[in-house]
Amino acid sequence: MEPLGQFLDFITYEYMIDNVILLLKGTLNGRDVNELIGQLHPLGKFDESIMRSICTFEPNAKGYSDLYETVLIDTPIGTYFSQFLEESAGGDRMEGTSDVRNVLEEVQMELIKNSMLKLWLEDFYNFCQEIGGDTATIMGEILKARADRIAINITLNSFGTPLNEPAMRISDRKPLYPSIGSLYPDATAILAEAGDESSLGAALDSFPVYRKIWEVHQGEGVDSKSIDDAFYERDVQMAELAFQSQMHFACFYAYVKLKEQEVRNLVWICECIVQNQRDAINNFIPIFSDTAPWRGKGSNKH
Repeated sequence: MEPLGQFLDFITYEYMIDNVILLLKGTLNGRDVNELIGQLHPLGKFDESIMRSICTFEPNAKGYSDLYETVLIDTPIGTYFSQFLEESAGGDRMEGTSDVRNVLEEVQMELIKNSMLKLWLEDFYNFCQEIGGDTATIMGEILKARADRIAINITLNSFGTPLNEPAMRISDRKPLYPSIGSLYPDATAILAEAGDESSLGAALDSFPVYRKIWEVHQGEGVDSKSIDDAFYERDVQMAELAFQSQMHFACFYAYVKLKEQEVRNLVWICECIVQNQRDAINNFIPIFSDTAPWRGKGSNKH
């Protein structure tokens, strides 16, 4: 039933991208096929014969040709892979085998993944805007927050890597920033020039939400949280608030994201038990908690 069916498909595309990158990275590193398939995210699985063909391609002309056809034609995320290849070629149409080989051998898998996630996020955002109504409003805010997080993390994680070299900040790092979000375009233009953490923090200073998250990263927050914890906490807040409106699709996306946080919470609790760190066992992000800071009931967490 459309457009709900396509909306739900968009949710799965994120996990398909993760799975394809995992398969490609594992294959290039000689990992066992069955081991790789066992690690795939269930929401991102597609036809098993296609997944196995990705795992078993040979690094020769025919192998790259088969991989090109498999990823571009036989998977739902093929359009993002195709767009990435064309952008890598400077906007020229890719010819196939040799171009795919050059990209896979010369470009880091993490950059391929970030490029495809950016394209998916922009596509998903535009689709939600076409639906209109509360879906456009609520999903628009959620996806723009996701885009901001991607831009911040890409910048932060690039420090100390070739991506932070002055020549690569604009040519390679900036194109990874999504063209949506509160930071786009003015703040992302500043992020593109940022060469260290102080300049990154300065770019975020005029955005109260991100200034507070950055303070957590600098150790100025509370409860010894990491920047990822701060982002996850905001994700939970936005997902919970999505359930306070009716007649929209955002609740489906929110449900998936809250389940992801539930899994992270369970993993954290298990690790605390195994490592005998029971004092830290409650340092997870609760879901639908009466003490959540956005519910205004007695919590000092941020």
